[in-house]
Amino acid sequence: MATVDRWLLPDGIEEVLPPEAALIEAARRQVLDLFQRWGYEFVVTPHIEYLESLLTGAGQDLDLRTFKVTDPLSGRQMGFRADITPQVARMDAHTLRREGPSRLCYAGSVLHAKPRALATSRSPIQLGAELYGDASPASDVEVISLMLDTLALARVPDVHMDLGHVGIYRGLARAAGLSGEAEQQLFDALQRKAIDEVDALTESLQPHLASMLRALVELCGGREVLDLAQACLVEAPDEVHAALDQLVAIADQLELRYPELPLYFDLGELRGYHYHTGVVFAAFVPGVGQSIAQGGRYDDVGGNFGRARPATGFSTDLKTLVTLGDMQVDAQDAGVWAPDHHDLYLWQAVQRLRSEGVRVVQALPGQDVSAAHEAGCDRQLQLRDGRWQVAPLAS
Repeated sequence: MATVDRWLLPDGIEEVLPPEAALIEAARRQVLDLFQRWGYEFVVTPHIEYLESLLTGAGQDLDLRTFKVTDPLSGRQMGFRADITPQVARMDAHTLRREGPSRLCYAGSVLHAKPRALATSRSPIQLGAELYGDASPASDVEVISLMLDTLALARVPDVHMDLGHVGIYRGLARAAGLSGEAEQQLFDALQRKAIDEVDALTESLQPHLASMLRALVELCGGREVLDLAQACLVEAPDEVHAALDQLVAIADQLELRYPELPLYFDLGELRGYHYHTGVVFAAFVPGVGQSIAQGGRYDDVGGNFGRARPATGFSTDLKTLVTLGDMQVDAQDAGVWAPDHHDLYLWQAVQRLRSEGVRVVQALPGQDVSAAHEAGCDRQLQLRDGRWQVAPLAS
């Protein structure tokens, strides 16, 4: 192997250098402070754990995105976390075991065996918030509002929201008796808006059910879609009407809170269908093909850990927010350069400045003040009238 190859990183794996790393860390702290002001408690989950625990109830998509290794101590398969949400769900259900609603948040690196899309990172910094213990639309509205506040904090421009509800398709498919391969084929056709395929896959169903399933392809657009859906799905089972009512209630609150936010509804969009159980949502910006933040309701996932709980939440990639947004962070103090001198009073002056929050870089043997600029300093400590004092650094 050529020497240069030793320093190459795998596709989708990147290192973050200063000053971008400082910006990302400052953004992380601001977002976590925002979560804390909303009442969300910070948790830290393991980077790696046994595979059966990591993937319990998480679905096939997460399995395909998870790096797998063998634990040399136990011989069991382990996985690097590709999504923190299932781990937090386990904490709520198995470890915390609270009776009332629980609000938890997190921020940490995850690793993907496959990227979400071409040219996207396989090592995003996932941050998000989860609300457990309440099944009402109020929880979904709170989580969506927190997501929008997070994007506003990052100053991401031109955000618009997509909303759907997997319960609509799930209720119709159940009423039609679809299961297994037939349900999956229809699901795939709906995602591609393949009208001819949807027609062919539903031709053997009862006419009113076939008509409603076919209508899902066209039920996308602005707020008028919800009114049209209530007319098109009038013969649907009660669970479908309940799902529509939930979506209407959430839309009403979002329009009240964010009157300038463009809302787009797609009742055939089944993002996370095998994982989510209710409303699903995603934030998009022009010019970016993938959602920049997403989430939804995933009730009863905690049942895999011994305690089923209503759950809803969202996640995003911190590096994406920093790249797309214009987050305002306090300018970092350029710093003070201290000479290489073993004077006790110099040491005390350096420590006093550091205790006051000032960045101080002390020269190492052989360095003089000419190295101060490369160290990012704009001032220096000089001995004047028997005292070490801060003075401007000569350019």
